[in-house]
Amino acid sequence: MTSTQSHLVNGVDAERLAATVSAIESQPGLGRFQFRATNRSISGGLNRSQIGTFHGAGAEHRVDTAPFVVDNDEPPVLLSDDRAPNPVEYVLQALLGCMTTSTLYKAAAQGIEIDSIRSEIEGDLDLRGMLELDPDTRAGFQAIRARLCIKTKGDRQALRALHRSSPVFDTIARPVPIEVTVEFED
Repeated sequence: MTSTQSHLVNGVDAERLAATVSAIESQPGLGRFQFRATNRSISGGLNRSQIGTFHGAGAEHRVDTAPFVVDNDEPPVLLSDDRAPNPVEYVLQALLGCMTTSTLYKAAAQGIEIDSIRSEIEGDLDLRGMLELDPDTRAGFQAIRARLCIKTKGDRQALRALHRSSPVFDTIARPVPIEVTVEFED
């Protein structure tokens, strides 16, 4: 019996990561992914999303598993019962999570070991924009401030900008076309 020992860097199998990068370089279509979710209102601010299958690396994934279920709600000050984070809190959490993952993976690809990453974030939102009370106030965040605290003996300068490769960072930092179709049911 032979056993192969993978080389983990930051909890990431660096050999598999390199093989994935190489496969995508030689077959760019493998890099195209499509993620999906559905959502249904429950009551007031409470609604529920399901995140199931996704397409990537030329195949469907999570076909035989139950979807993830994620609730969204609003706090009482925003007229609901605070039974779950609200959608803008999920945006902030998604940004931190994606920047952390991207930093760890990119560092692993470069052979830079990270002992830990802690992060915090805050976003400023003015309801006058969502309520259309002030045409000069946007409905979304006016500003987001995040801080990544990285513990490493590795090249700090090389780590400084790795979070920018995060898909969520890129999605928020640069405009993305969004197409919405509204349909009515009888």
